[in-house]
Amino acid sequence: AGYAVVGISADSVASHTRFKEKQQLNFPLVADVDKNTINAFGAFGEKKMAGRVYMGIMRTTFVIDEGGVVERVITKVDTKNAAKQILNTL
Repeated sequence: AGYAVVGISADSVASHTRFKEKQQLNFPLVADVDKNTINAFGAFGEKKMAGRVYMGIMRTTFVIDEGGVVERVITKVDTKNAAKQILNTL
């Protein structure tokens, strides 16, 4: 559908390299170890799992148009079907 995909996380460049090779990904992964971009997009905050509350990266998909405008934000990301999820929200 003409989308470019970029993954961003706070993991290191070395970690991204290993993950990209292992998963055979065909898109770039950005290492935002200082969380500057992650925080700018509001994708870091309070999470809950198994009764535990902690701060972490919230898996989020941002659909950004050619002009840099965020068109959609998907906060309940289905990692196994993310592409279909994006295309179904058009």
